[in-house]
Amino acid sequence: MSQPITAEKLARLEGLLERQDILDCLTRFSRGMDRFDRELFLSAFHPDAVIAAGPFVGGPVELYDWAAPGHEQGQVATHHNLLNVTVDIDGDTAHTETYYLFVGRNRDDSNWIAGGRYIDRLERRDGVWRIALRTNAIEWSGLVPTMEIPFSDVPDIHLDGAPARSKEDPSYRRPLINTRKPQIP
Repeated sequence: MSQPITAEKLARLEGLLERQDILDCLTRFSRGMDRFDRELFLSAFHPDAVIAAGPFVGGPVELYDWAAPGHEQGQVATHHNLLNVTVDIDGDTAHTETYYLFVGRNRDDSNWIAGGRYIDRLERRDGVWRIALRTNAIEWSGLVPTMEIPFSDVPDIHLDGAPARSKEDPSYRRPLINTRKPQIP
């Protein structure tokens, strides 16, 4: 026998949906930067947002225009990994703290790794959550010894698509299919 849905359960469900919308927003920033998808990156921010990241302080368009060339010139691949996230929602405003791990394969074949936290104020405007203010608290950084990329010698490893910092990346393919032949090592 099912239990009736109470006002408390409905409020909790609404809170979970709001939290998921906020998590999706935070993810758009990371994916947009790693794939050089300007539109996706900008969709994480309100146009009048203010971002403080290292020496940069400004808006989302200026941030993308500043960060993308630096990543393009400095690295062949980047991963902005989001880890622990706390979300405090109060009406149409939310405050989040997101731990991150940044990893970049530098053009000189060294690997850069850094960690910190994105501290954000998000606002829901016209029903959509986006970042209104971001502070990037960088807490540590270092270089990791270079190693060969695993499985780079497999002849058809990129038959289903090679990793790309563009919409040519396999993650954009719809439908995603496998064209590689079964192989048993």
